[in-house]
Amino acid sequence: MLRALDIRDLLIIDHLELAFQPGLNVLTGETGAGKSILLDSLGFVLGWRGRAELVRQGAAQGEVIAEFDLGPEHPAHAILEEAGLPGGEELVLRRINTADGRKTAWVNDRRCSGEVLRRLSETLVELHGQHDDRGLLNPRGHRALLDAFAAVPDLLAQTRTAWSVASKAQKSVQTTRDALEAVRAEEEFLRHAVAELDKLDPEPGEDETLDARRRQMQQAERIRGDIARAHTLLSDGAEAALGEAQRWLEGVESGEDTGLTAPLGALSRAMVELGEAQDGVSRVLEGLDFNPGDLEDCEARLFEIRALARKYAVQPDELAAHADVLRGKLAALDAGDQDLADQEAALQQAQAAYQTLADQLTAARQGNAEALDQAVMAELAPLKMERALFETLVEPADPGPEGQDTVAFTVATNPGAPSGPLNKIASGGELSRFLLALKVCLRGTDQSKTLIFDEIDRGVGGATADAVGRRLRSLAASGQVLVVTHSPQVAAQGGFHWRVQKRVTEGLTLSEVVPLDEGERVDEIARMVSGDTITPEARAAARALLAS
Repeated sequence: MLRALDIRDLLIIDHLELAFQPGLNVLTGETGAGKSILLDSLGFVLGWRGRAELVRQGAAQGEVIAEFDLGPEHPAHAILEEAGLPGGEELVLRRINTADGRKTAWVNDRRCSGEVLRRLSETLVELHGQHDDRGLLNPRGHRALLDAFAAVPDLLAQTRTAWSVASKAQKSVQTTRDALEAVRAEEEFLRHAVAELDKLDPEPGEDETLDARRRQMQQAERIRGDIARAHTLLSDGAEAALGEAQRWLEGVESGEDTGLTAPLGALSRAMVELGEAQDGVSRVLEGLDFNPGDLEDCEARLFEIRALARKYAVQPDELAAHADVLRGKLAALDAGDQDLADQEAALQQAQAAYQTLADQLTAARQGNAEALDQAVMAELAPLKMERALFETLVEPADPGPEGQDTVAFTVATNPGAPSGPLNKIASGGELSRFLLALKVCLRGTDQSKTLIFDEIDRGVGGATADAVGRRLRSLAASGQVLVVTHSPQVAAQGGFHWRVQKRVTEGLTLSEVVPLDEGERVDEIARMVSGDTITPEARAAARALLAS
C-alpha cells in the first residue's frame, strides 16, 4: 500500500506531503490544476519514463519520496533480496533529478539503479487510464492476465522449466551433430595420421636423445683414429721403454747406495699411472666403437620424427600427445553415432514432457477463458453494458516458454455486431467500463498492488458513472485504489478525498493538494455538478450522492 508521497520542486509543485489511506482515495480538481503532475511525480520515483523536464524553474533539483507498506508475502521482498537491498515492512523509495538532468535513486537509503525501481514498481503499483497501453489494452499482456485469473502459477512454472530442458537438449543435439559432421569431414585424414603416428610411435624426449646420440657418433668418427694411435703408443712404446729403464736401473743399484732409490720409486709410480691411463683410453675406445649402420638408423628416425613434427605443426616432443588428440577424435567419431542417438532420445523425451504440460496449460486457458468471459459479462451489467459481449480467444501459436497459445480479449458492444480488439471496437466511455470490469475480475485475491485509475470514467455520466464509482469502491474494499476523476458520482464513492488546486504566490503559480472534510467534500462535489457557481440545488445533489 502507498502510505505517503512527498514531492519537492517538480514542475509547479514546491512542496507537497500526501498521506494516503486504504480503500478508495479520490483526487479531484479543475483541468490543469496539476492532477497529472502528481502521477508524473509518482511515476518518476518508481523509475517510469516520463517528462524530460521535471525540475521546477529556479530550483537546483527536484525530489520525490514514496513510502509503501509491505506485507510479509509481498513480491517486492524477493526483488530487494536479489538486488542486495535492505528489506522490511516499510519500503522507502527516493529519487532526485538535478536541473542538468542527472537522476539518482535510493531504496531504503541505499543507492540503486532506475532498473531496480522499475522492477519494484511492477509489484507496487498498477496504473490504468483510458489510453493505457501498458495495461489491459496491450494484447501482449492478455495471456499473462488470463493465466493470473486461471491461477496456474505451478503449471506455468513447470512449462517454463520443461521448455528450458527441451531447448538445452535441442542445443546439445545440434552441437553433437555439428561436431560429428566436422569430424567426418576429416575422418580419412585422421585415420591416416593416427596410423602414421602409431607406426612411428614417438616418445617424449626421444628427439633430444637421438640428436645427442647422432652427434656423439659423428664425433666418434673424427677422433677415434687419434685415440687409437695414442692407445698403441701407451700400450707398446711407453710401457716397454719404462719397463726396460726400470730393469737397467735396478741392475745398477744392486743393494748399494747409488742414489737411484728415489728415481726407481718414481718409475714404479709412473708405471701405475701409465696403466690407469691405458685403461681409461681403452674404455673410451670401446665407447667409440659403433656400427656405421647405427648412425644411419639414428639419423633416419630423427629425421622422420622432425618431418612429422613439421607436418603436424607441433614440436617433436608433442607428437605423442598430438597422436592422443587425434585418437580421441577418432574415438569420438566412432562413439558419436551412439551419443547422438542417446541425445536425440533425451530430446524426444524432453519435448514430450513439454508438450504434455503445454497441452495442460492450453486446456486450463481454454476452460478459464469461458469463466473469465462470464465473470466480465456479469460485471458489465451493473455498468450499463448488459448487451455487450466479451470473449477471450485462445488460439494456437508457436511453442515457447509459456506454452503454445496466444490470448486476445475481444468485445462487441451490441449483439450481432462483429467482435474486435478492445481498443478498436469500444468508444471512450465503453472502453473505460470494459477495463474496469476486467480489473474487477482479475483482481482476485491479489491485494499487494495499489491500483491507480486516471480519469477512467471519462466519457460516462449519470447512472453509468455512479455504477463505475460503486465498482471502484468495491474494488478498493480489500486493498487500495487511487482515482483521478472529473465525475461527481465517482468522487462521492471515495473514502478519502483530496482537491488539487492552483495558488499564486509572489507571482508564481503553484499546485497544492488539500484534504477535504465532509463539508468541503459537499462543496467540491457540488462544484463538479454545477461548475464554478455552486447553487443550493448543486449542494443538495452533492449531499444526495454522498449519502447514496
